Amino acid sequence: MSTLSNAACDDLNLHKFCQQGPITLNNNPYLERQSQVESNARSYPRCFPIAINRAQGVYLEDTAGQLFIDCLAGAGTLALGHNHKKIHQALKHHLDSGAPLHTLDITTPAKDAFIERLFSVLPKSLAEKAKVQFCGPTGADAVEAALKLVKTATQRSTIIAFNGAYHGMTHGTLSIMGNLATKTPVKSLMPDVQFMPYPNTYRCPFGLSGEQSVQSNLNYLDHVLSDPQSGVQKPAAIIVEAIQGEGGVVTAPISWLKGLREITLKHDIPLIFDEVQSGVGRSGKMFAFEHADIVPDVVVISKAIGGGLPLAVVVYDRKYDQWRPGAHTGTFRGNQLAMVAGKVSLDTLVEEALPEHAAMMGERLQAYLKSLQNEVPYLGEVRGRGLMVGVEVTEYPSAEQTTAPAPNGALASAIQQQCLRLGLILETGGRDGCTLRFLPPLIITQQEIDKVAELFRQGVLNAVAEWERNALTA
Repeated sequence: MSTLSNAACDDLNLHKFCQQGPITLNNNPYLERQSQVESNARSYPRCFPIAINRAQGVYLEDTAGQLFIDCLAGAGTLALGHNHKKIHQALKHHLDSGAPLHTLDITTPAKDAFIERLFSVLPKSLAEKAKVQFCGPTGADAVEAALKLVKTATQRSTIIAFNGAYHGMTHGTLSIMGNLATKTPVKSLMPDVQFMPYPNTYRCPFGLSGEQSVQSNLNYLDHVLSDPQSGVQKPAAIIVEAIQGEGGVVTAPISWLKGLREITLKHDIPLIFDEVQSGVGRSGKMFAFEHADIVPDVVVISKAIGGGLPLAVVVYDRKYDQWRPGAHTGTFRGNQLAMVAGKVSLDTLVEEALPEHAAMMGERLQAYLKSLQNEVPYLGEVRGRGLMVGVEVTEYPSAEQTTAPAPNGALASAIQQQCLRLGLILETGGRDGCTLRFLPPLIITQQEIDKVAELFRQGVLNAVAEWERNALTA
């Protein structure tokens, strides 16, 4: 995709979006060539058969000149949206200055400034005792580094992860993933992984609801760690997402996060928070774990931390810094442009109070979605924090239903496609792909949130009408 000046993209706005006619999706030469030369593992083009030509803010324009509101935003990477003016200016200044673009892990003024800014947005109680490791430029590599860090420090091997977890697609991170369809084809994954139930109060594995569900979950975890007959060895760490993104925007209750921290302290187990998608302002706070007013031992950060460019870091309590020189390396851990863009992005998030803005826009969006939920019985639960919002799509609930209806991934996919035809790009996730996910840039305006809600409502109604017509004729 070509880089645009801010002026060149001034026409990519809500007014122009609202003026365009019906969107037509067709196979263009770009898509045809992509299918011929790219691997069968490609994913997003199967849901979004478009070729992107331009982008600005929350908007994309394809090669046919059609506009889309982007509520995917690089799977949450683009906190400031596409082609933000401040990031452009900072990158251009760095390129024109003659400063290096790549330095491995040798320090530079740009790197030093990024670290200083990163530490300034961490909770003070973590920042004052923290160290940072720059990793290969993916969240998965940072998770791998975090696992190596705690195993080295504790000299233990077991890792506890949670049902529904997503931590990356590398060999090690697949082993701590909940999605069986993705991990089953790959044999001999990392051993010594134990899974525990995540606190999904909508689909509680204990058959409970509300605070009873939360407390039963915590009691079970504490029992497993305390019982000499549990069969689970004391772990090197517990790794968790405060909000499970790919798992369907399942949002851990605040009381559960607090209880988890208490249990790990009680048993002297390092607690790793994966903030790859939920971090950097998306949840309505700089990091999602901050909603519970707790401090983890290790935090994995990627996606939005690089201002749209590839960057991944692990921040951790210095007492775990027991690995030897060269214990975790990576050629592109010295990506200077990402550090420049990342600092500007963090500056902007703080100066423009974008985490707080995300919280307000998320509340506004959820209010619309919950209103629609009352209108459409197929929408089982609306959940999330900030601008990390999900709507779980289910089968039609029966009159005597006492538990959550079965997930309905087919209808969720149909809604996604109807939204795309209206110009709204949404991701799916969760069990059977049944959850529609909203991850717009944090700069999205109130008017744009209202438009997103309007488009989603129309997409839902269109898909449900077609679904029910097909059911009658089946």
